[in-house]
Amino acid sequence: MEIALRDYRREDFNRLWRIDQECFAPGIAYSRVELAAYIRLRGAFTVVAEAAGPVVESDAAILGFIIARANRQGIGHILTIDVPLQSRRLGVGSKLLATAEERLRAAPCHTVVLETAVDNSTALTFYKRHGYSVVKTIPRYYSNGLDAFVLEKDL
Repeated sequence: MEIALRDYRREDFNRLWRIDQECFAPGIAYSRVELAAYIRLRGAFTVVAEAAGPVVESDAAILGFIIARANRQGIGHILTIDVPLQSRRLGVGSKLLATAEERLRAAPCHTVVLETAVDNSTALTFYKRHGYSVVKTIPRYYSNGLDAFVLEKDL
């Protein structure tokens, strides 16, 4: 399957929110208000991955997305990367992450950080494979009381 990347469009919002709800447990998944706020943050960008070629239903074309942000101090932040179960193991997450890192490097950022739940072993394996290291733990980071690891990578 070919994967095409493009910038977020307003009409993507409902599908992206549904994907976020599929990917994360309650207390970790974003509310509609939170997701909309992150997409609109100053210095943020959202990249959408979709299946290249004809797709019967437009929502079915979206394979995942990433929201990232560059700050003025040269630190990039991956706010979320969402790839539903049926789209995993196709390279979607790797392609989204590489594109976000490229854009952050051009911002220019020298470092990128992100948070992930301490019990999300799939995400930890994915990020470590892409050169991220755990730098600290934030107790009760998520609204459900779960701790988060902060991971970092030099760009």
